[in-house]
Amino acid sequence: MPIAPPSDTARAVLAEAPPIDLHADTLMWSRWTGYDLHKAHEPPLPLAAFGGHVDIPRMLEGGMSAQFFGLVSLPLAKSVRGMARVVHEQIDQLDAQIARRPGAIRLVRTADEIERARRDGAVGALLGIEGAHALEGDLDNVRVFARRGVRYIGLLHFSENEAGHPAYGRGRKDEAGLTPWGYDLVQRCEEEGVIVDLAHVNKRGMIDACRVARKPPIVSHTGVLGAFDHWRNIDDEQLRAVADKGGVVGVIFCPRYVGGDGLEPVVKHLRHIVDVVGEDAAALGSDWDGFIIPTGPLKDPRGLPHLADALLASGMSRSAVAKIMQQNALRVLREA
Repeated sequence: MPIAPPSDTARAVLAEAPPIDLHADTLMWSRWTGYDLHKAHEPPLPLAAFGGHVDIPRMLEGGMSAQFFGLVSLPLAKSVRGMARVVHEQIDQLDAQIARRPGAIRLVRTADEIERARRDGAVGALLGIEGAHALEGDLDNVRVFARRGVRYIGLLHFSENEAGHPAYGRGRKDEAGLTPWGYDLVQRCEEEGVIVDLAHVNKRGMIDACRVARKPPIVSHTGVLGAFDHWRNIDDEQLRAVADKGGVVGVIFCPRYVGGDGLEPVVKHLRHIVDVVGEDAAALGSDWDGFIIPTGPLKDPRGLPHLADALLASGMSRSAVAKIMQQNALRVLREA
């Protein structure tokens, strides 16, 4: 059955607050396959599995103002040599695509630059590193990457590193918190104006990072345990720790983690965040192009107006939906 067009109210909310998504791994595909951000794609595999989710035409059709692109470097062994180069190559891919059509997409760093790009008809591209192993143990690389436009650094991904231990993956240690280097990394990020991302961090490490944070952290892409029980999801104590520092939590669009297909499970997770810690802490964290099977109505950015409709239908106010879609992410960028 075809999905009904988005309501005028949903479109009005998105016109007021053009969405910002906190995490998509699209540049990984650009580095591997030459994936073209300027071309309108359809995901090539059944159920839109794994990739082919994000490009500029579909971002514009979905009303987006900006996308955070995750910079992925998966270490397959203990050694992390070469991981920084992998990140730089993904940034190079974005630079090349911007150079082709600078009026279509623009590297942005601040809330003001996002809004300026929107007025000029361009979508904003922001950068975030997924896993501090990409720093190769050198805190000075925080400044190097910040100068290339990186706005957040995730402390962990699916393997332990100098900062601590993952919620799941190689080197998981639930009882272990941040290392001394991890504490230093939080401080260095804040000094350089880089947001600390706590996605994939184990609970102890997340609580540690929030305890010492002086600026708002984020959890760029996750579900919440109060809505669905899964190892990938964070609990209410973690929600409160992030929200108490003014941070935001981006809800992932993967049925495996949110507990089912369709818009309703995603809405359930967003509503749980709002119910527990308030409407200033919820955001979008799709994980598009991140080897996930996304929920059908949100297989790409064109589904975002439908998500706005579903949030409104659940009883959320227009102002709360605007915060989730864009304004909470903008606030964290300003405060960082």
